[in-house]
Amino acid sequence: MPELPEVEVVRRGLQAHVAGRGIARVEVLHPRAIRRHELGPEDFTGRLAGARVEAARRRGKYLWLELSDKEAILAHLGMSGQMLVQPEGAPDEKHLRVRIRFDDGGPELRFVDQRTFGGLALADLVTSDGTLLPAPIAHIARDPMDPAFDPAQAVKALRSRRTEIKRALLDQTLVSGVGNIYADESLWRARLHWARSTEKLTRAQGAAVLEAATEVMTEALQAGGTSFDALYVNVNGQSGYFDRSLNVYGQGDRPCRRCGTPIRREPFMNRSSYFCPRCQPRPRRSS
Repeated sequence: MPELPEVEVVRRGLQAHVAGRGIARVEVLHPRAIRRHELGPEDFTGRLAGARVEAARRRGKYLWLELSDKEAILAHLGMSGQMLVQPEGAPDEKHLRVRIRFDDGGPELRFVDQRTFGGLALADLVTSDGTLLPAPIAHIARDPMDPAFDPAQAVKALRSRRTEIKRALLDQTLVSGVGNIYADESLWRARLHWARSTEKLTRAQGAAVLEAATEVMTEALQAGGTSFDALYVNVNGQSGYFDRSLNVYGQGDRPCRRCGTPIRREPFMNRSSYFCPRCQPRPRRSS
C-alpha cells in the first residue's frame, strides 16, 4: 500500500489541480468504490453536486479533499487506487470507478482502482488535537513530516508499548505515515533490528529511528515516491523512482551498501522484513 511519500505526491497534485473548484456532477461507475459510504451512490453523488473543494489534505497515509461545508471526500487508495486528473473527454481508463466533473469545464478527477480494495467516502470533519480531520481517521497520530509533530512525545509513545520496534512503527496511532517499506529503510539507517523490544529502546535509539524515518521519507518524496509497478502514480499517471535508492527493502541476498553483508529477508506479519544481519544484529532473547 502507498505510504506517506506516495500519498503526499498525490496530495500535492490534487492541491494544484482540484483545490478551489466547484463540483458539478459525480458519476459512480462501480458501487464497490464507495462501499465505505454507507448511504449509497445516490446520497454520495447528490451531496457532492454543488460542493466546493477547499483543499487537499493528508495525515500520514490518509488523504482527503476538504469541502466547503465541513465535510470531506476521504480517499482510501488501497493496493491500486489512483487519483488522476484528466481532460474532459479523454478516453476512460479500464478500471475507472468514480468520475468527478467540475463547474469550470476544466480537467476532471477520476478514481481508478484495478483491484477495488480502495474507495471514496463522504465524512464529517471533526476537531482532533487542534486539527480538522475526517471522523473515521480522527485517532490517527501526526506523522514525522507534520510541522506540529512532537518527536519526544512520539518516542515516549513508542517506548510505552511492549512489542517489537517495527510493529510499533507500523501502528498509525503512535506515529503515522510509516509502512513496511520505510520502516525497514528507517531501521537500517538507525542500525536497529526490526525485532528490538520497544521497552528496551533507549530515548536516543527512538529519536534516531524517527529521524531516519523523516530523512528517508523526505528523500522518497523528492523522487516522487516508490513505485514497483504502474499502480502507484501521481495525478498525471507518472511513477516515482525512489525504488532505485532503497538500501534494504526488497534487496534480499544483495550486499549491504554499508558493510557488504548479504541482506536477509524474514517473514513478518504476512509480509517481509529486510535487514542487514551485521549492521542490525538480532537482539538477545532477554532484550
